[in-house]
Amino acid sequence: MLQTPSGGAGSGTAATDNGLMSIGVVLNALRDEFPEVTISKIRFLESEGLVEPRRTPSGYRKFSAHDVERLGHVLRMQRDHYLPLKVIREHLEALERGEPVRLPSVGRQRDAGDGEPLGDFLGEPEAPTAARVGRAELLAAAEIDERDLAEWESYGLIAPLTDGVYDAEAVTVATLVVELGRFGIEPRHLRAMKAAAERDAGLVDQVVAPLRLHRNPQTRAHAEARTKELAGLTVRLHAALVQTALGVRLS
Repeated sequence: MLQTPSGGAGSGTAATDNGLMSIGVVLNALRDEFPEVTISKIRFLESEGLVEPRRTPSGYRKFSAHDVERLGHVLRMQRDHYLPLKVIREHLEALERGEPVRLPSVGRQRDAGDGEPLGDFLGEPEAPTAARVGRAELLAAAEIDERDLAEWESYGLIAPLTDGVYDAEAVTVATLVVELGRFGIEPRHLRAMKAAAERDAGLVDQVVAPLRLHRNPQTRAHAEARTKELAGLTVRLHAALVQTALGVRLS
């Protein structure tokens, strides 16, 4: 569960008199569970109608604890279930009406943080998760058609596995391509990102290759953990470099 700042004594500027929080405080509350969340992401989710903060007379956003919990649900469903925003909105509305919710078992699922599976936490019956998805499932999850997918495959943004299915990350890529498209960024513009990702992956492979070839089985097993760690670091570095570059240009 997300921890939201209280408005009690000693809380400083963490919240306003009515327990309402600024967007910066909300960002800090969310980052414990979602390190990659940004103010721009929160504003985008607001623009999509997934959260409706109050506004002060001067136009500043003020979020309630319920708003923060709702944002947490949205980010969790994106991260763990790879759902498009339209589906997330429908699930949240059903939850608030007290209706039972069954989330699609597309992609990986993580624990809710208290020992219960995330599906149970959101009211979903236990179901096996799918590490791989078929073409029809991918189209449905990203809300795209065959023409879109064929175009993205031609640019190398998404590629099927050898048996024609897709890994769970393909759903994430497709969803992000759709979201970027709402800002006018076309798939052809993303080829440079794809090329950069492949260079990063090549660098990681160079580092872990000696571990994979080692005679010791434990050392070879350690290669996978090291790969995941390095992948996470490269993603964080890329995000920081992009934000730095944008900050320099806007200053």
